[in-house]
Amino acid sequence: MEGDISMKKIVVAVDESEESMHALSWCLGNLSSQKATAAANTSTSLVLLYVKPPPPLHSSYDAAGYMFSKNDVVAAMEKYGNDMINSVMQRAEAVYKNFNVNANVNIERVVGSGDPKDVICNAVEKLRADTLVMGSHGYGFFKRALLGSVSDYCAKHVECPVVIVKHPDHK
Repeated sequence: MEGDISMKKIVVAVDESEESMHALSWCLGNLSSQKATAAANTSTSLVLLYVKPPPPLHSSYDAAGYMFSKNDVVAAMEKYGNDMINSVMQRAEAVYKNFNVNANVNIERVVGSGDPKDVICNAVEKLRADTLVMGSHGYGFFKRALLGSVSDYCAKHVECPVVIVKHPDHK
């Protein structure tokens, strides 16, 4: 239909790593370079997805001989988690401001909690993303085998195309 604006949704997984910020830069660079050739009737929603780890479960709140109340520990962990979210999103916003991205790009911020590979896959499905962009930590074969790779897992389990951006320092 003439005049309809089609929406393209790109999810970029961001965290505190340089690799994720490089992947965001790569994505924004591609959006910037496409603006001249993009149709005026295409709008892009860029979703910055941050996954905070679930709080660890401890049975003892005794550290270095001091007793802490459960509420103190939970409050401190919540504050740390919120500070981390704000820090990552501020860094992502700073990266975004360095690019001359067209006005048809809408930035959304989404925060999930849990195992990153599961949260990312679920968010991509729920958001009906057209593309998932992730950074690569550049782990070698053995480290990937021991630790697993979030990007490898997501590439195998999401329905949309996945772009894994390798940091230039990881050769």
